Amino acid sequence: MSKTMCQSCGMPLKKDPNGGSTNADGSKNDKYCSYCYDKGDFRWKGDKVDDFQEFCRKMMIESGHNRFMAWLFTRGMGRLERWKK
Repeated sequence: MSKTMCQSCGMPLKKDPNGGSTNADGSKNDKYCSYCYDKGDFRWKGDKVDDFQEFCRKMMIESGHNRFMAWLFTRGMGRLERWKK
């Protein structure tokens, strides 16, 4: 089933500049964006969603988003497939 947003960070997959991530065999992965997943492995090695949210907020602020929008875009990450336990 194709998702419309990355199941790690929540970014809309249509906004991914690389057109999505790749699996270890080079095939396209339709669950995760290329910022989160590449060649069959997650780029963020941590396992705590709180740490990942903080990392993403900092990256968004550095790239020009204001603090409120960065918080808003990251607040629902715990409900995404990667972080559900």
